[in-house]
Amino acid sequence: MLNFLRTSVLLAVLTAIFMAVGYFVGGTGGMWIAFIIAALTNLFAYWNSDKMVLRMQNAVEVDPRTQPDLHNTVAALAQRAGIPMPKLYVINTEQPNAFATGRNPQNAAVAVSAGLLRYLEPREVAAVVAHELAHIRSRDTLTMTMTATIAGAISMLAQFGLFFGGGNSRDNPLGPIGVLIAVIVAPIAAALVQMAVSRTREYEADKDGAEISDDPLALASALNKISQLAQRTVNVPAERNPAQAHMYIFNPLNGQRMDNLFSTHPNVENRIAQLQRIAGEMQVDRTGRRPAPQPATGDNIPRNTGGGWRVPSTGSSENGNSSRGPWG
Repeated sequence: MLNFLRTSVLLAVLTAIFMAVGYFVGGTGGMWIAFIIAALTNLFAYWNSDKMVLRMQNAVEVDPRTQPDLHNTVAALAQRAGIPMPKLYVINTEQPNAFATGRNPQNAAVAVSAGLLRYLEPREVAAVVAHELAHIRSRDTLTMTMTATIAGAISMLAQFGLFFGGGNSRDNPLGPIGVLIAVIVAPIAAALVQMAVSRTREYEADKDGAEISDDPLALASALNKISQLAQRTVNVPAERNPAQAHMYIFNPLNGQRMDNLFSTHPNVENRIAQLQRIAGEMQVDRTGRRPAPQPATGDNIPRNTGGGWRVPSTGSSENGNSSRGPWG
């Protein structure tokens, strides 16, 4: 219920921004046309925004045959999270990053970049996937995906008004000045809504993902690597569609690292510090293990907590050691 209310409020705010742009471009008539367009956009976004986002990010679906280790890892983590196995996609970019999308856990997808599989260790990949599964389990993906779609539409409408709107009339007294206001203010307002959506949910997904993977320091290590490599690698699909940047686990746009009002993501150092605190509370070390239980007598026998998350293996060698996958 809370997620439904939150989604409804966000969509109402974005629709209001959409209508304001329509008013400044075409007066009262433009406002109602924008309202109709916004309603249709909301309806389309609910059913199709995930497919559109995946296509715009050049994501290619993979299966157990093409990515067996990744598939096994996601399947095991999805079971731990208590959600259905999502569809898997790989984004054709060397920038290590990932995002989740879908209107509910039954229609969800996780997309990881080729760079993530190339540069991160298996434990780190698993921790990133757990973070994305946390978004799916909490149904953040619907809100984040629809917000990306509508925010992009607001920017397009504002740009459209710059070239075709702004005639002086009693219905639109501000004329070209109103169009200029819409072009400048509307995309900023939509971006602020995206930032408010993304930043609070990243902290929550970090926390929930650490619980799913049982390995918070692996996620901390992954975020550290991603933050360093992402600044040196251009994510072309994300740069072409900046309205979708807030969906990624780390801002895919170059140079966006500050934890301020205009950042779509929390500061990575703050996120790592939170994960380190969680690891201390869980008593998990850097290898993902907990301290071995102390011997006990009588009925006071502690449960075995020396496990921790392990990446599933797709096979084993002749001496019994599990083999590492192609992205390990």
